[in-house]
Amino acid sequence: MKIKKGDTVIVRGGKDKGKTGKVLKALPKEMKVLIEGMNIRKVHKKATKSGVKGQIIEKSYPMHVSLVSILDPKTKKPTRVGMKKVGEKMVRVSKKSGASIE
Repeated sequence: MKIKKGDTVIVRGGKDKGKTGKVLKALPKEMKVLIEGMNIRKVHKKATKSGVKGQIIEKSYPMHVSLVSILDPKTKKPTRVGMKKVGEKMVRVSKKSGASIE
């Protein structure tokens, strides 16, 4: 999985299609990413103590990595990610502009 925590991505499908956001968490075993403010669902919380009311909370859920695309740092358009060896390190690079992705 070439999308990491802190990357800026654009959603390519689903109800949040076209929106951009920052990756808060990457889950490589599940092939999912948690994006800030995307894929929001309502969760009903039951009252835990007597006298305290239950509540409905809006929570962000992970979405599949195939539904998002990383944004090119130069052009700010969706791009694919490649790997390039710079010195001793492998660096992620944008396929569109060739710029390295930090």
